Amino acid sequence: MKYIVLIGDGMADWPLRELDGQTPLQVAKTPNMDFLAKYGATGLARTVPKGMNPGSDIANMSIIGFDPKKYYSGRGPLEAASLGVNLKSGEVAFRCNLVTIKNDCMHDFTAGHISTSEAKKIIKTINKKIGSSDIIFYPGLSYRHLMVSKCGGASARCTPPHDITGKNIKKYLPKGKESDFLRDLMFKSSELLNGKKENMIWLWGQGKTPKMPLFEQQFGKRGAIITAVDLLKGMAIILGMSVVKVPGVTGFVDTNYKGKADYAIRALKNHDIVFVHVEAPDEAGHMGDTKLKIKAIEDFDKKIVGAVLKSARARKDLRILVMPDHPTPIKTKTHTAEPVPFVVWGPGIISDSVNSYNEKEIAKFAQKTIPADFLLKRVLLR
Repeated sequence: MKYIVLIGDGMADWPLRELDGQTPLQVAKTPNMDFLAKYGATGLARTVPKGMNPGSDIANMSIIGFDPKKYYSGRGPLEAASLGVNLKSGEVAFRCNLVTIKNDCMHDFTAGHISTSEAKKIIKTINKKIGSSDIIFYPGLSYRHLMVSKCGGASARCTPPHDITGKNIKKYLPKGKESDFLRDLMFKSSELLNGKKENMIWLWGQGKTPKMPLFEQQFGKRGAIITAVDLLKGMAIILGMSVVKVPGVTGFVDTNYKGKADYAIRALKNHDIVFVHVEAPDEAGHMGDTKLKIKAIEDFDKKIVGAVLKSARARKDLRILVMPDHPTPIKTKTHTAEPVPFVVWGPGIISDSVNSYNEKEIAKFAQKTIPADFLLKRVLLR
């Protein structure tokens, strides 16, 4: 048996007045996910353990089958692993966004989805001007970058920039122990980038490298992941999984959907389970753009779920799990922690009474909420 897990990042949402009390997932045309729901098994999964922040790192660690309460140590070290940065003892890795600040407010946490080539030049300049032997900046993808500190900072209280869109940043700058030098770096970057669209760095998500067992040791399966997001690539590297490189992936609605689906199917030749992560619905949620989120969900359904389902029906040895990692409601423009709907379809899976894939329909029939780190063993791999 082979397995594919399709993750529509932030796909779940709340009812919206502009959609007559429906969610974007209810309104979107999703014939392929509806097919899976009708002929597969559905339920609700808690991807964010109680008491933890609903970050994509925590939620996806759960989906991949590991309990964040046991293994999570911060987002930065996951991104460091993806970029090939080996953290030494005492070093702290921070996620470093290029952002747009207007009138002291977080105008755009993506700096207009700045191109990777343009961002790379800027990060190199920042490293040269305000970096040092103890503070090093590494370029990543688009607005997502990395800073490694030998000066500490692990104890600082930092806020994700996507949580404060439209809010005054003064309330959300790093606070507490070891935070002074972080604020200083951010202010220096603002002076350096003055007049540009990307006019500040934002430091957050710090941590040290986690100690985790390898995926194959945990599940007895060879795993691979397809994603544009460094934190998930890094998580896969730490877990000993393969990172499948797909040309043209961007982490936005212009990503290479077809390539992700095609490469996932090919990856099954040498792997038992492939995770395919699509960031676009989450980005639209953070932007508060309802139409864009509906489009992102429909693209995910047609170009990812549809392509994988077509292959699965032809080969008859493939199970599919589809789910969001967390909700990213249009109303809040940030992540929330409530359980998300999932569907499992394939050989040996018994269908239930659900007829369509959306939050309301699946919640209506769900008997209980399953911790997401149990999903692989108890539902998909059983």
